[in-house]
Amino acid sequence: MPEIRQYDDFNDRSQVIELWRAVFGYEAAHNDPSLSIVKKLAIKDDLFFVATDGLSVIGTVMAGYDGHRGWLYAVAVHPERRRSGLGDGLVRAAEDALNALGCMKVNLQLLASNEATADFYKSLGYTVEPRVSMGKVLHGNIPQLD
Repeated sequence: MPEIRQYDDFNDRSQVIELWRAVFGYEAAHNDPSLSIVKKLAIKDDLFFVATDGLSVIGTVMAGYDGHRGWLYAVAVHPERRRSGLGDGLVRAAEDALNALGCMKVNLQLLASNEATADFYKSLGYTVEPRVSMGKVLHGNIPQLD
């Protein structure tokens, strides 16, 4: 039975990076898994969870909270473990942690073309909202790769 627990950098980092590369691809420099982990740990908010089966990391979820809204990021389940309820458990763990902080609403973003993932979130009670998502990469905070 998988366990969902706080991320442990010493034991989990290499497996999380491998999982994220397999699940997300991550080609943009600002999405580099190692950099994302460093930036998340610097916040020290305890909103980074992994699902493990024995010593193997088989899923992740990161959440964020700004005092107004919560956000879900990096919800990943190993391809061989999908459709087992693990994604549901990861999302619920993040929601529970956000709820404990007083969060009233959780948001997430995904590509409009990702219908299967949208269906997964709809099954958990999320709805598509009429919003325009905008973003801007702040290049000064991204290390240049040689």
